[in-house]
Amino acid sequence: MDRATICVQEGYKPENGEPRVLPIYQSTTYKYDSAAELAKLFDLESDGHMYTRISNPTVACVEKKIAALEGGVGAMMTSSGQAASLISVFNIASAGDNFIMMGNLYGGTTNLFLVTMKRMGIEARVVSPEMSDEEILSLFDDRTRLFFGETIANPSLAVFDFDRFAPLAHSKGVPLIIDNTFATPILCRPFEHGADIVIHSSTKYMDGHAVVVGGMIVDGGTFDWTKGGKYPELTEPDESYHGVVYTEAFGKSAYITKARVQLMRDLGSTPQPIAAFLLNLGLETLDLRIRRHSDNALRVAKYLETRTDLIESVSYPGLESSPEHERAVKYLDGGLSSGVVSFSMKGGREKAMRFMDSLRLASIVVHVADARTCVLNPASTTHRQLSDEMLREAGIDPGFVRFSVGIESADDIISDIEGALACL
Repeated sequence: MDRATICVQEGYKPENGEPRVLPIYQSTTYKYDSAAELAKLFDLESDGHMYTRISNPTVACVEKKIAALEGGVGAMMTSSGQAASLISVFNIASAGDNFIMMGNLYGGTTNLFLVTMKRMGIEARVVSPEMSDEEILSLFDDRTRLFFGETIANPSLAVFDFDRFAPLAHSKGVPLIIDNTFATPILCRPFEHGADIVIHSSTKYMDGHAVVVGGMIVDGGTFDWTKGGKYPELTEPDESYHGVVYTEAFGKSAYITKARVQLMRDLGSTPQPIAAFLLNLGLETLDLRIRRHSDNALRVAKYLETRTDLIESVSYPGLESSPEHERAVKYLDGGLSSGVVSFSMKGGREKAMRFMDSLRLASIVVHVADARTCVLNPASTTHRQLSDEMLREAGIDPGFVRFSVGIESADDIISDIEGALACL
């Protein structure tokens, strides 16, 4: 099926006489007719739900839908995008290991990897597109477990070069994990470009209405975890499950199965059934919305390019003038680049703040990528914890504005910007 159809039809399949709309299974527990049946679940010998901390019927339907959208073998929903980032790495990395990360990741992810995971004994090694292949490869060693990047970086909007970085990761025998939040599977399916694991903050375009926080990990089933002996977590017996070997018992689904039955069980980053229900409502219109977001954002970006009197630079991959445009056309659906436009105000942080305060339609919120237009100055908010050097690495300066274009009339959005610029 086309992805637009998958958004609406996949996941929940009602039988004769059952509710047409996905039900909310608001239950922590599940009844079984015999102790033996339940024991099989705990031994991972049969399918089913034992406890909602690990799985739930409502959540499972949404996981199935997103796995189908991405073209993966399985998916696991988490309580937030941050939880998805954490578990995606922690699932295959332990104290003493390291991994490669792009320096332009979302600020919250950067802090998680460089500060919190460092306390766990896992080292993140930062690379940039400006580095040569040789410089990047020199950072790999026998304890390197993965390469992590974003399809469209938040908020610099750099487009990940799959054809360059996927082979680098694979040449060192490690998987490529991609955060596909901004692109969504409508604009890009990273598995088709060499990624092995895909994650999302479903809080953004997937939900689309700023009503529910969530995350998703999708397993492409493409990586051979048995090769090279790097992943004993998956290829050696797990004593917490009576010695099960995930690669032997679950084949291509070994990674996502372990993430669920071991890490979700132990960390408890559990999504609630109502959260999955609300996310599913957003997913049903995702194809429509992401295309409207992209069309509106391109119009806004083109307008901003004309305002050289007040704006230093405009970043949007959909612009033909963008250095990211060639990669956008190559990896994104026809060059559609989602709804976020970034630009730098002349006059720095003070002018950026005044511009934001003068907007009337766009809201100043700590959020991005929902139906309503919103705006933020990352240097003073979401990326405030980063040093000046790290901000530059992420493509952010003090006058940098992240403008999330909604699905309102593009004429009204541009009129709002025009009015705010007139106040400067």
